[in-house]
Amino acid sequence: MRIAFVSDIHGNLPALQAVAADIARRRVDRVINLGDSLSGPLQPEETARFLMEQDWLHLSGNHERQLLDRPVVHMSASDAHARERLSETSLTWIREQRCVHRLSDDVFLCHGSPRSDLEYLLETVTPQGIRLASAQEIAERRGDTPARLIACGHSHVPRALRAPDGCLLLNPGSVGLPGYDDDHPYPHWVDNGSPDARYAIAERGDEGDWSAELLAVSYDFRSMAELAHRHGRDDWAVPLSTGYALR
Repeated sequence: MRIAFVSDIHGNLPALQAVAADIARRRVDRVINLGDSLSGPLQPEETARFLMEQDWLHLSGNHERQLLDRPVVHMSASDAHARERLSETSLTWIREQRCVHRLSDDVFLCHGSPRSDLEYLLETVTPQGIRLASAQEIAERRGDTPARLIACGHSHVPRALRAPDGCLLLNPGSVGLPGYDDDHPYPHWVDNGSPDARYAIAERGDEGDWSAELLAVSYDFRSMAELAHRHGRDDWAVPLSTGYALR
C-alpha cells in the first residue's frame, strides 16, 4: 500500500498541479488531502474545482471550518478572500468533509492533531518560538488513538517521526505556502527555506510497518507571489518567493 499525502494547499493551484503531476508519475494506491485547501489570497475557486475533479479523499482543516462558521466581517483576510470567491458548489463540497478520519485499522488522518484542528501534533509553540514537540507532548496530543500511521498537516513543516510504539507520525508539509506567521498561542514564524511545493508518500511494508518519503516539487512560484502582491498580501508574497516568513 502506497499513499500520497497532500496538505495546506491554500488556493495555490499551480503548486497543486505540479504536485498532482508528480504523484501521477509514481505508483500510489490513493491520494489523501489533509485540509486547509482554499484559504488565502490566491485562487480558491479554481483550486476547489480542480480538487473536486480528483478521486482523492479530502479532509477539512481549521480554515474550512472557519469559512463555514464565521461571518465574512469576522474572518481573517485570507479566509474572507476565499469565502467571497467560492461558489455554492464549492461550499457544499467543503461541508461534506470530515475533520478526522480513520482510513483503516492502522491509519488515522487528521488536519491538526486527533483532538483539535488548531493544534500542531509534531511542533510546540512557546513564547520563544516554534520547536519540535517532545515525545511526551506528542503522546498527550495523540491520546489513545491506535494506529501504525498517523498523518497530519496544519504546521506546514514536513516531518516523519517514529513513536516508541512504532507508529509513524507524518506531516507532508504544505503544497501551497512554505512559510507564514501566526499568533496562536504565541507569535511565531514557520520557515521551510524553499519555495517548493511539498508532499509525502507513505508505504506499508510486508510486516505492517510504515515508512515515508518527503518530497519537494518545483513550480512557477513567482506567478503566485506576484498574485499575492497584487492582492496586497506581501506577508504571502515573501514566503511564496523565498520559503521564509515575512518579519
